[in-house]
Amino acid sequence: MQILSGLTLDEIEKITDALHASKFRARQIHNWIYLKSVKSIDEMTDLSVKFREELKKHACVTDTKIKVKQTSSDGTLKYLLEFSDGECVETVLMRFDNRANLTACVSSQVGCAVNCSFCATGKRGFIRNLTYKEIIEQVLTIQRDTGLKVTNVVFMGQGEPLLNLENVLKAMEIFNENLQIGARRLTVSTAGIIPKINELANLDMQSTLAISLHAPNHEIRKQIMQIENKYPMPELKNALKNYIEKTGRRITIEYLLIKDLNDTLDSAKQLVQYLHDLKCNINLIPYNPTAENDYKRPSNNSIMRFKSLLEQSGKKVTVRLERGADIDAACGQLSGKVL
Repeated sequence: MQILSGLTLDEIEKITDALHASKFRARQIHNWIYLKSVKSIDEMTDLSVKFREELKKHACVTDTKIKVKQTSSDGTLKYLLEFSDGECVETVLMRFDNRANLTACVSSQVGCAVNCSFCATGKRGFIRNLTYKEIIEQVLTIQRDTGLKVTNVVFMGQGEPLLNLENVLKAMEIFNENLQIGARRLTVSTAGIIPKINELANLDMQSTLAISLHAPNHEIRKQIMQIENKYPMPELKNALKNYIEKTGRRITIEYLLIKDLNDTLDSAKQLVQYLHDLKCNINLIPYNPTAENDYKRPSNNSIMRFKSLLEQSGKKVTVRLERGADIDAACGQLSGKVL
């Protein structure tokens, strides 16, 4: 049985060719999947009943199941999705008041090998990469379930996207060409896989690269992110400089604020020094508690003081709006475990 979700128009044409149907039929099927987000072939009402019945013998729209769906008090939706092999991941739809944007936070792996101390995903360890079709299915499932059109996609869910780069890039291509999501509305976040950052620098990619830095110096970063031992901050900075020079693109620096660990004024000064010659914006993320550690969220005063000091360096600094914390859907809280 062929799964239609995730197929390109050319791939759908091969199916319609085998059924002795026209390429126009393939375009209709393609539009039903990507632009109208149907759940079944029966909903493709501009196809004849006879053709739909024949198509159903060979294909179905999806085999991804919504195992659990949770709704936050702020409107955020979190889905636990089950794929054909029984593995599950979480994906999140974030809605913001006064904004038309609907952002899907998608996962790229089942589990994660990076194992940052503040993140629930890494506690599972690495299980497997997602295929590009499974990445796409996360957005299509959201659209099928809600009837809403996702406008932005961030690869900030479970897993390290750059350790599954081939599937991530293919998914981004399909998001752009098939779901009509602009390249600049796609963001890939990484903990700092230097060889893959260098690889991205050689691509003509208009999407945003976000770096999960989360520390102002080597010692603190090593304490909370094991990857610092393999790809230390000085080498990471060289890779980021190379990326910016080759692409001309501004990067986003993500910085998780943890009380009394990396939220001090001294930490802010060190961060300013590290970033002073990088073309970047800074996104501060107040820590979201998980059951895995004793880290605490800084006070609002501490957050704004840290932000103010960074802004004095001339950088654009934002504080990420917390979404879905009451259903463990916020940054660092996704685990993907079956409830």
